[in-house]
Amino acid sequence: MGSRARARRAAAMLGFLGLLCAVLGAVMIVMVPTLIKQQVLKNVRIDPSSLSFNMWKEIPVPFYLSVYFFDVVNPSAVLLGEKPQVRERGPYVYREFRHKSNITFNDNDTVSFLEYRSFQFQPDRSHGLESDYIVMPNILVLGAAMMMENKPMSLKLIMTLAFSTLGERAFMNRTVGEIMWGYEDPLVHLVNKYLPNMFPFKGKFGLFAELNNSNSGLFTVFTGVKDFSRIHLVDKWNGLSKVKYWHSDQCNMINGTSGQMWAPFMTPETSLEFYSPEACRSMNLVYKESGVFQGIPTYRFVAPSTLFANGSTYPPNEGFCPCLESGIQNISTCRFNAPLFLSHPHFYNADPMLAEAVLGLHPNPEEHSLFLDVHPVTGIPMNCSVKLQLSLYVKAIKGIGFSRLFCPSGFPLNRKLEKKKKIKS
Repeated sequence: MGSRARARRAAAMLGFLGLLCAVLGAVMIVMVPTLIKQQVLKNVRIDPSSLSFNMWKEIPVPFYLSVYFFDVVNPSAVLLGEKPQVRERGPYVYREFRHKSNITFNDNDTVSFLEYRSFQFQPDRSHGLESDYIVMPNILVLGAAMMMENKPMSLKLIMTLAFSTLGERAFMNRTVGEIMWGYEDPLVHLVNKYLPNMFPFKGKFGLFAELNNSNSGLFTVFTGVKDFSRIHLVDKWNGLSKVKYWHSDQCNMINGTSGQMWAPFMTPETSLEFYSPEACRSMNLVYKESGVFQGIPTYRFVAPSTLFANGSTYPPNEGFCPCLESGIQNISTCRFNAPLFLSHPHFYNADPMLAEAVLGLHPNPEEHSLFLDVHPVTGIPMNCSVKLQLSLYVKAIKGIGFSRLFCPSGFPLNRKLEKKKKIKS
């Protein structure tokens, strides 16, 4: 009798434990995702108490800026009307350091900050030195010439005389360091004296001079502490809720984040929208595929083929550039009217006539498309490869002698690759 009672009690206990395990399992199935979500929400918001705050404040993983220059092989022939021929030089690699300063938390669930950047040359990662000489279009001279197009003939003749007197040429031979960080040019001093509003700078001119030891403007973004639905979204940039560079309200909108973090819990239907001060506009990347980066699951987002399409190809872009070939964006309106254009490297995803107008360009998706790999649960980028090209638009300008045989074309100056690498533990 006693053994039967003990057996019944043991069976009852096992049944109870089984039921308890089943109940706990059901609770865990419901509760664990909720707990995980709560922890993610708590630690990705911009708050000094969150685990990600210090990483947001000073990015701990290294960024590398790789710059390639298009060395002009036949400058004399170009002046006679022939196609330019270029060879790509580089990469010239720089370690990029970023840190946020002037961090101010506001009452409306936003935080304002300035992010400063500095660059340090990495000779061991580079294919060449900053002392290398590059033959490329004289940006100041050709830029000034293009800006003279609608000026009176008398002013064009004065400018041509100034070019001749100062010994300025359509092409220049300068070092990588000078092109990157600045060089003295007598034309700058002359123009600033007689045409003070033409050039927006004084002293040295360099393509990346304004980026080094400087910030990209005052960002104000939502922290997600009070309203998680707007986490990381830009509220204002330099006090503006929209810019005034473009020809439509849609194109002038400041959309998305500042380009460093996005809202967590992504799906393949998610898109990455961000405002880029360098491009003076908001951009949107689309989901391509899932993957793994150093053991971490990621979603890869890429630029759609319409990113730099003109208004004829993609009507929503009409406000950016309604006129030129598709695949390049005129950024002159936010670059002091200098005839500069942004595109994918080698005019990838652009009208084929752009690459065909310059010998030595070979666009292909493997080398020239951009992507971001993002951890979908947290919205934190794990790896990125942002590739862009800067070009100078040139053509014959009546009254500017050296340009008389120029064929209208986008003259590639350089392309850059900005890459973030996760440190392996």
